[in-house]
Amino acid sequence: MNEKDDFLRQIPIFSQLSDDKLGQISKLGTRKNFNKDSVILFEHETGSAFFVVILGKVKLSRVSDDGKEVILTILNKSDFFGEMSILDGTSRSATVTAMEDSELLIIQRNEFINLLHSDPDISIALLIELARKLRAADIKLKSLSLKDAEGKVATVILQLADDIGKIKQGAMEIERLPFQHDLASMAGTSRETISRTLHTFAKKGLVELEGSRLRILNYEKFKELFN
Repeated sequence: MNEKDDFLRQIPIFSQLSDDKLGQISKLGTRKNFNKDSVILFEHETGSAFFVVILGKVKLSRVSDDGKEVILTILNKSDFFGEMSILDGTSRSATVTAMEDSELLIIQRNEFINLLHSDPDISIALLIELARKLRAADIKLKSLSLKDAEGKVATVILQLADDIGKIKQGAMEIERLPFQHDLASMAGTSRETISRTLHTFAKKGLVELEGSRLRILNYEKFKELFN
């Protein structure tokens, strides 16, 4: 495995593999660049490939009955998608769009299926990741359906903290918070509610806002308040 393939070590389903195996996987895939706002795949397309985010950020979204975009999740470096339709052969369940200039590794379906057959460790790791994703989606769905506006916004912030946050000087920091209209889509509320709630959290001393950076000053307390 050469240095440019080191990102594969950060992907949960590949993290325990040997360098030789990771090198083989890298050769199976094709690297492709996507400009910001370009659609990587559309909902209802036939699932023909497995995708890994090498660099950048992408969003998975669907269109609601009233025509509004609903963001299901935001994926960053070392995240992957496309595994469900690869496994069951059905169409894509969401549209995937680049939120910034991004580079992806694309492994075609037959190659990925061969990987699962040839290495049981990858199959088991994939099952674990699928279970984790389903559990997280279930928790988020229940939270968004039961909580008030503050609770919905907090649920999304906690999700982002888990996905892309880093502990710095004792606080949880989200370096690049998504735009407010994207947060509103994730929380199932309005942009105005996002703005108002974030400023309420700041006034209460729960968070600090500086441009696109958000710091949760006491992460454990924040989780206790809104989990």
